[in-house]
Amino acid sequence: MQLQVINSPFNQEQTELLNRLLPTLTESQKIWLSGYLSASTAIAASAEPISNTALTEQKAAEPITKDITILFGSQTGNAQSLAKNHGNRLKELGFNVTVQSMGDFKPNNLKKIQNLLVIVSTHGEGDPPDTAIAFHEFLHGKRAPKLENFQYSVLALGDSSYEFFCETGKQFDKRLEELGGTRLYPRVDCDLDYDEPASEWFEGIVSSLSLQSESTAQSISITPPSLLDSGYSRSNPYYAEVLEVINLNGRGSNKETLHVELSLEDSGISYEPGDSLGIFPNNDPELVDLLIQELSFSPTESVTINKQGEVLAFREALLTYFEITVLTKPLVEKFAKITTNPALEDLLAKGNEDKLKAYINGRDLLDLIRDYGPIEADVQTFVALLRKLPTRLYSIASSYKANPDEAHLTIGAVRYHANGRDRNGVCSVQIAERIQPGDKLPIYIQNNENFKLPENPDTPIIMVGPGTGVAPFRSFLQEREEIGAEGKAWLFFGDQHFVTDFLYQTEWQNWLKDGVLTKMSIAFSRDKAEKVYVQHRMLEHSKELFEWLEEGAVLYVCGDEKHMAHDVHQTLLTIIQKEGKMALEKAEEYIASMTQTKRYQRDVY
Repeated sequence: MQLQVINSPFNQEQTELLNRLLPTLTESQKIWLSGYLSASTAIAASAEPISNTALTEQKAAEPITKDITILFGSQTGNAQSLAKNHGNRLKELGFNVTVQSMGDFKPNNLKKIQNLLVIVSTHGEGDPPDTAIAFHEFLHGKRAPKLENFQYSVLALGDSSYEFFCETGKQFDKRLEELGGTRLYPRVDCDLDYDEPASEWFEGIVSSLSLQSESTAQSISITPPSLLDSGYSRSNPYYAEVLEVINLNGRGSNKETLHVELSLEDSGISYEPGDSLGIFPNNDPELVDLLIQELSFSPTESVTINKQGEVLAFREALLTYFEITVLTKPLVEKFAKITTNPALEDLLAKGNEDKLKAYINGRDLLDLIRDYGPIEADVQTFVALLRKLPTRLYSIASSYKANPDEAHLTIGAVRYHANGRDRNGVCSVQIAERIQPGDKLPIYIQNNENFKLPENPDTPIIMVGPGTGVAPFRSFLQEREEIGAEGKAWLFFGDQHFVTDFLYQTEWQNWLKDGVLTKMSIAFSRDKAEKVYVQHRMLEHSKELFEWLEEGAVLYVCGDEKHMAHDVHQTLLTIIQKEGKMALEKAEEYIASMTQTKRYQRDVY
């Protein structure tokens, strides 16, 4: 049902203009307009004499200060990027804004803040990002202050395919309320496709502030949010030409690891070592056709894909816009509403959480339809269940200084068999099988300030990166070679077989010969009966590794979080306890201090 202006105080021309405009507005635009009009009314009213009672009410509604603090907790850079963008936009609106990482924030300053915006991701199984751990612990500890005259709002980033979706943001939101804070705007939980809800959250913040501040309302009319973004970004990707796709593994390897070179020529895009590159992938056409066949919808039938009213043919929408390879609990719950299969109700019944979790793991939308269909809905209702196909982030494996106008990636093709079917990674297998040199991929750069080379090039660095986790360390060494860095560098690398899986072997050997790389410790897990991993090599060299740490070395870890990064962390604790002759608690404090001073950085997934 479309909103129509009737029986209004507007003349005919104004009414026609409004009726043409209103149906085209997004939710965020409606929020912005509502706040603007409310604030404008407040400005006009302020010119009239008001009673003491009205003055008191107006004073209570106004913000105590125009100072706003934005604290972000970010692992991959998404929360940080949003914090910086929103901070810049608030500055444009006349606010005094401080944007700071939770890792750099002094917790005792919390009681000095009156307007706080929290932007935080959830990492792993409901954990805070590394940079947010200390602040999270403080806030939930006995030293957390009572918060009076304190306004806040939380933007939570997460992935609904995980059980503890946006858990860290939920915890911050609840705790700030318990300490006495008042919500400036309700918490918003974002899935992987966070752009639109994050924008609506920001407009809600602006709208709330505009009702509290006359000067804010005057500023709002100057710069509409849509005009604040420019250049290539996640919302405006660059189509980069593919220069090379090379398999780094030797014949007979169990793996296919792709070295991908992209052209950034004439784009104006640059990056730093440690940054990531996002790719907007397409789904496998074969899987899409199987899905359409199972659903019996026409592949050419038109569907509306978003709130902006964009329309695509059904097959094109499944290929390019919607996620179809991952099941989440919210998706299964929504699917249950368009099917009458009683077995699905049983799967979702209270007490069957473990059964549901086991079913979701390793299955996709085609499995769900085959197992619990048929559906009783039209094609538009069906696509409304689906979330947007998320981008894939890859650590950049090159230095911009060493490779001007290029970006290199190291991508492992994901292929496995589960639940009776062969499965493929969406982006990795698209590049492995369906992308050729000369093709173009929509990409953007994701800056990651939490994974950066030390400012002083003489600082020693220790890099732990098995498999494709070695990608950013190739960029580190290219950069250090280019700038003539004198600091020592030690790489721990591992994979399955020395002969077939020693990624970039010649490059490491050349850097060792030239002194760019001081030391390299390798671990190939399948060459001997006893499996050897990078953490075992760390233990073998524990004395020297601890000496490097005592000299001020920065330790970097990149790769799989659940297994490798966890094992490396525990090994690091063991080494510090042993070589530093410390109790466990002191070793944990040692690592916490390293994290706080950016001497322990992780890019894990």
